[in-house]
Amino acid sequence: MQKSALPLSWPAIMMLIPLAAFLLSLSHITDHRENSHEAIDISKNNISYWSYKGEDILLLGGSVQDNLFQIPGLEEHLDILVSAGGNYVRNTMSSRDSGNVWAFQKLENGLYDLNRWNDEYWQRFSTFLHETAKRDIIVQIEIWATFDYYRENWDINPFNPKNNVNYEPRRSKLPEVVDSHPIFTENNFFRSVPSQMALAQVLWFQQQFVDKILSVSLEYDHVLYCMDNETSVTSDWGKYWAQHIQKRGRMAGKKVHTTQMWDPWDLSHPFHAETFDNPGIFTFVDISQNNHQSADAHWNNGLATIERLKQMGNLRPANNVKIYGNDGGQHKTTRDAVENFVKNVLMGCASARFHRPTSGQGLNETAQAVIKSVRELSGRMDFFNGAPRNDLLTSREPGEAFCRAIPQREYAVYFPEKGSVEIDLTDFISEPQIEWLNLLSSRWLTPEILDRDLVTIETPGNGHWIALIKPAAY
Repeated sequence: MQKSALPLSWPAIMMLIPLAAFLLSLSHITDHRENSHEAIDISKNNISYWSYKGEDILLLGGSVQDNLFQIPGLEEHLDILVSAGGNYVRNTMSSRDSGNVWAFQKLENGLYDLNRWNDEYWQRFSTFLHETAKRDIIVQIEIWATFDYYRENWDINPFNPKNNVNYEPRRSKLPEVVDSHPIFTENNFFRSVPSQMALAQVLWFQQQFVDKILSVSLEYDHVLYCMDNETSVTSDWGKYWAQHIQKRGRMAGKKVHTTQMWDPWDLSHPFHAETFDNPGIFTFVDISQNNHQSADAHWNNGLATIERLKQMGNLRPANNVKIYGNDGGQHKTTRDAVENFVKNVLMGCASARFHRPTSGQGLNETAQAVIKSVRELSGRMDFFNGAPRNDLLTSREPGEAFCRAIPQREYAVYFPEKGSVEIDLTDFISEPQIEWLNLLSSRWLTPEILDRDLVTIETPGNGHWIALIKPAAY
């Protein structure tokens, strides 16, 4: 069957078609503009954190799947998250799992037409955003689900030239087979932008897909945008789409926030600098790959990144949309997952979310308990005015304990396992009190009074514990 293709020479007016379609879609958004001050935004009081509906918020979450809009039982799953104190999920625009649908309509001949939408896909996405908005759950969308465009997933992907009626391999310059891992970047799909291979025919349909996403998502005020998942392609690609999304947001009277997620596990890798050093394009950073690290390395690398942002005058929210670790899984252990979740919060990151099973805890009982405990802890603290202060701990062994504090006023000390450290409370503002929180049971022990002196605090037992020290009359 002869495939249809875009004409070799287009009248200039035809280039305005996607823009016109997008502008038409904005008619659904105007009612939300007057409430834009309540949209997710960088806090004016604490620029490392987010605000939503006029209040500073800490984003905590976990979910059973990445492309959450595609799962059955969505509402029940979101209710479980909220009941645990969660308010943050990831959503990749992915279609590679069993039971998923693709964004485009499949024809009787088995090929896709990239000019026609699959209504079921977009209805699922719309329902997902509606249900999360109703529950005040912040959504971090990943536009391009990297692994959908490689190996067996590329083989069935509608954008593959063998699977659609819209372009041929020769002119599109897209391969029909990509049998390598995404780190080898052997799919020209990610080189379509004008500053790279300028694959006009492919870029046309990519833009239509992104604009369709935005025609739905810009109706809502609780959405953050990440360009890719674990990408290794040129930064031109992510910058192009971040700027495109920001422009579309401005056209809709919306301020939107964009980032990129790189593949390297070491945050000092030059790839990450593309995000860190371009705050106008990437208005927040996602440092999820740091969660491949453990113990002090994880803590120190995260703090070094936040300090770099400060020194460069680019401080802004640092998100962790996926935290790895599940006993028997591919990456890290359950202890790593719990420990890194808590450390991300105490070091000053804006968000923490457990990755899906089996690479993460998802929203299992452990995840729910940790989310609940951390939410309760932050609620009992002057949280946003605290700072990471391991220097206040003495007799600390490597990886033994991690501290967030307002010196002389408030200390939260996390122990991943049984341990003890010393804290100097001599200049504490009043009589100090210590409360122990069992992280995995969300149970607080009876408060005890401490001396205003150099004191030793020791965990009540094995496992994950947090000590909260604050004035007894607080």
